[in-house]
Amino acid sequence: MKEGPDIALIGSLIGDPARANMLAALMAGKALTASELAAEAGVTGQTASTHLRRLETGGLIRQRKQGRHRYFSLADPEVGAVLEAIMGLAAKRGHLRTRTGPTDPALRKARVCYDHLAGDLGVRVYESLIARGCLSVDRDDLSLTDAGRSFVSDFGIDLDAMSKVRRPLCRSCLDWSARRTHLAGALGAAILTRVYEQSWAVRVDGSRAVAFTGPGEASFMACFPV
Repeated sequence: MKEGPDIALIGSLIGDPARANMLAALMAGKALTASELAAEAGVTGQTASTHLRRLETGGLIRQRKQGRHRYFSLADPEVGAVLEAIMGLAAKRGHLRTRTGPTDPALRKARVCYDHLAGDLGVRVYESLIARGCLSVDRDDLSLTDAGRSFVSDFGIDLDAMSKVRRPLCRSCLDWSARRTHLAGALGAAILTRVYEQSWAVRVDGSRAVAFTGPGEASFMACFPV
C-alpha cells in the first residue's frame, strides 16, 4: 500500500509475541512498570525496554513518571478496542492458546477490557440494553435513545459529565471469548465504575478478571435482564 495509513507498521508492532504479551497485560487498564512488563513478556529488562520504546514511538502506549519509577499504559481506549477486536478475530479463526489455569473460566465470565466490562456479563449488558431499546444500532454505530438516557440516569451515571469527555459515548467491541459484542466507550466505562461503586464486584489482583459477589451478581442480573 503506497498511500494512506500504514497498517503494516501497526501490524508489526502488535505482531511480535513479546510485545503482544505486553499489550495484553495492559488491557487490564492498570499501568505497569518495565520490569512487570518484562515478566509478562518473558524477556530480559533490556529487551523489554527496546520493545517499549517501539510501542511508545508507534503511539500504542504512553509512559508516566512518578518518583523514581516509570509506568506504562495503553495510549487510549481506541488501542484497547483494536486489541480486543484482534483477539476476537483470532478466536473466531481458531487461533487459541491452550486453556490452562483456574482463571480462564473467570476471565470468560467477566473481565476488564481496558476500562469496560467484557466476557459473558459484558455481553449481557450490551444485549440487555439493545433488547430494552436503550441503544439504537445503525450498522456499527451505536447511540443512546431517550429510554437509554433515562436508564443511565437512574443507574447513577452523570450523562452531562460524560458529554464533556473527548471519546465516543457508545462503542461496540467484539468480545474475544464470547465472540459477540460488548459495550465500550465512555458509557461502557461508566457502567463498570458503577458496578464497583455499588460493591457488586471487585477486580481480581494480578488478573483482568472481575469477581462478582453472590448478591452483587443477583443485582447485576436484575438490572440487566436478557
